[in-house]
Amino acid sequence: MRLASLILVLLFCAPQGEAASVHDPFAAGMTAYRSGDYAEAARRFREVVRAQPATGTLVNLGLAEWQQGRVGEAMIAWEQARWLDPFETRARNNLQFARTRAQLESPELAWYEIASTWLPPQWWPWIVGGSLWFVVGVLTLPAVLGWRKAPWQQALAALGLGVLLLSLPAHVGVLTRAQLGFVLEKDVTLRLTPTAEAEGVTQLTAGEPARRLRTRGNYIFIRTNHAAGWVQREEFALVCAW
Repeated sequence: MRLASLILVLLFCAPQGEAASVHDPFAAGMTAYRSGDYAEAARRFREVVRAQPATGTLVNLGLAEWQQGRVGEAMIAWEQARWLDPFETRARNNLQFARTRAQLESPELAWYEIASTWLPPQWWPWIVGGSLWFVVGVLTLPAVLGWRKAPWQQALAALGLGVLLLSLPAHVGVLTRAQLGFVLEKDVTLRLTPTAEAEGVTQLTAGEPARRLRTRGNYIFIRTNHAAGWVQREEFALVCAW
């Protein structure tokens, strides 16, 4: 099957249960999409996402935005779907298709940020906290209860410590990945200073990835894969918007 047809077929694969509590706007969005009213479909899907973010709705929102030529908005929606569920294959396939079609780069991730994508972001704090208390419990409970130290206790402590040391970088990666976003509009000027009259560094295209470093007033200082500078708030959106 050609990629162009695959990206459209995926629209109708969203699990029905994900939008059960907001069934009416979701169904209205599906109806609008099928009728070719992509702006209305996107509006309806955004309404559902605001009420209850779900991967299937975000995949559909990205498709509706893509059909309108809103590449940046589509990339954000699909990246948000993958943020909620790293195993979301529909969003991954759509991102690969869109980046190939629009000749866009993927975000540059550090090794610990790549590790953080292996599991949903909300899992890592629980793994870090659970492994920490597991190690503390294994090391202190025998002394409190008057037990003799045994090899199996030391083995469990070493196992828990290993899990803790492996999960800590991934947890840090979640925090740093929260600053990743995408340019929303075409021909966005990357400025040297946070002013309307500032000299331009380069032109950014819709869907280009960048990392937010700081903000000042209505401007955000971002670093792309190739340059750094200021853009206006409405020209850039973070993937982690919740």
